[in-house]
Amino acid sequence: MIYIFCAPSGSGKSTMVNHLLTCHPDLFELSISCTTRAPRGQEVHGREYYFVTVDEFRQRIANDEFIEFEQVYDGLYYGTLKTEIERIEQAGRQVLFDVDVKGGVNLKRILGDRATSIFICPPSIDELRRRLEGRGDTSPEMIEKRLAKAEEELSYRPQFDRVVINDDLQHAFRQLDAIIDRSASGVK
Repeated sequence: MIYIFCAPSGSGKSTMVNHLLTCHPDLFELSISCTTRAPRGQEVHGREYYFVTVDEFRQRIANDEFIEFEQVYDGLYYGTLKTEIERIEQAGRQVLFDVDVKGGVNLKRILGDRATSIFICPPSIDELRRRLEGRGDTSPEMIEKRLAKAEEELSYRPQFDRVVINDDLQHAFRQLDAIIDRSASGVK
């Protein structure tokens, strides 16, 4: 099974994915996305992302190496390499995708019933603002940009198989675990 996780920035998507990776390290593996953005902090090429130049990314597009890709912002690309699914499935694990909303919709369209798409939703836009401001690593201008993008991304919510509202972390974990259990037994 393949699981696609999407959410507006600050909704807790990475926390949900990390929960599964921590609780089931032999069952799941995260697909590593390709991006043109620069590494942040301690990020390492091939661990958090495959970091490439815009020209390299465009060459990979021309070579048909992506399952899907998106230009998220001007000059900023993210994409899913076809080789990631092959690599993870050959290792006997289930694939986890942590992608932006449009990428998730595209992956679900392409993968169909092979994948379960899960939208992590903040309880409200006000709470999302509080979370983004609380990070302390995002400028006020970028927060406003992310909130505007979140408004658009929330409109995609009905296109996902499942929705987890991350209002209480432990409750959200239980919701997620139930989705995984149902999916593993063949129930969507």
